[in-house]
Parts: sequence; C-alpha cells; structure tokens
Amino acid sequence: MERKKIVVLTGAGISAESGIQTFRDADGLWEGHDVMEVASPGGFERNPALVLDFYNQRRRELKNVVPNEGHKALVALEKKYDVTIITQNVDNLHERAGSSNIMHLHGELSKSRSTKTPYKIYDCSDDISLGDLCENGAQLRPHIVWFGEAVPMIESAVAECTQAEILIIIGTSMQVYPAASLIDYVPENTKIYFIDPKPSLPRNSYENLTVIAENASVGVAKVVRELI
Repeated sequence: MERKKIVVLTGAGISAESGIQTFRDADGLWEGHDVMEVASPGGFERNPALVLDFYNQRRRELKNVVPNEGHKALVALEKKYDVTIITQNVDNLHERAGSSNIMHLHGELSKSRSTKTPYKIYDCSDDISLGDLCENGAQLRPHIVWFGEAVPMIESAVAECTQAEILIIIGTSMQVYPAASLIDYVPENTKIYFIDPKPSLPRNSYENLTVIAENASVGVAKVVRELI
C-alpha cells in the first residue's frame, strides 16, 4: 500500500529550542552584525575574512547543540508516511535526529563550496580560512544561500509540495520568500498544520488549516501523536 505523502516545512523556531540563535533579531542584527555584512555576496567581497570567521563560529556552535524533541518527533513519522523535510535552517539537526529525506533551501553550514563553480560542494566540519581553495584554485566559501542569490532548491521544493497530502509548518514566520510561497503549491484538499508559539497564519486563512500555538518540542509531538 502506498504511503501518504507528508511535507514538513521548518524554520528557525525548531532550532531555537536547541540553542541556535534565530537568523535575525528584531533589530535586524545577527550576532551583532548587520546581516548584509555577513550574508550577502557584497559583504563577502568587501570583507571575506569577517564572513568566513562568522560562519566558522556558527559551525563551532553547531557541535555544542543537539536535536530537540521537535526534531526527534518528526523521525517517527517515517514509520508510517513518506516524509520530506524542507528546511530554511542551515544546521544539521534534522539529519542528526535521524530524519532521512531533507532538503536545505538556504544551504548547509556543514558544507563549503567553490566561489567559481557553485556546484562544487564539499563536506566541511571545520573552519574555512582565506587561502582554502577548491581543486581549480578558487577560494572556498560557506555553502549558504545569501541575500540576493538564487535559491537553487526551490523548484524541487515546489515539486514536493504539489504532491503533499499533509503539510506541517513548524517555527517559521512565513515572511521569508520564496519559502513562504510553498504553502500555495499544495493541493486544495491538503491538511495543513501550523506550529508556532506566535502563529502568523490566521486560522481561517486556509480551508484545512489547524493552528497549534506551541513551541516545536510540544506542538510537533502533539501532531505526530495525532497522525500516528
């Protein structure tokens, strides 16, 4: 018997409970930096050492955090459903929790790529330094989608959403595009769960929408219990 298709869209809220700083605070700073200085091609061009150091620190922090109950609860869904996780997060907590099908819209901290050939991607568990080159002699950079750059995985994410029988959205403001538009690609009769302590989607905005105003660790477990 074919298993039902669940698509899960996760944002910063699910990782915040593991101790990872959310991308942007209310003041538009990220760890005290203007985001455009550390998350744009122009910022990297102006000060590559600063940008590399910024992501090196994030990568080191990643080694000191662990998946939380929200990440772990999603793994249980794979016993009964065909599950794809589309995440806006650049951490590897879904992988470490044990989920097996994860699509990273905004790149991955634990990978680097060539500045000249973007499709040359490498595993990267340690620091990237100025002078670290790909085999073609180009500087390596974090494998992160910065402001102003295309989101290469978005078409694959849309394709997943068009097949979703259940959509679970966790810990995202639904304000960052193109990720926020994915909800509009699911079929009309798809059941949608929205889990966030401060939900930005009104309960009546989609026909089959259930809003759960909880943190990921509580809300995800609740939905998983209902579905299993």
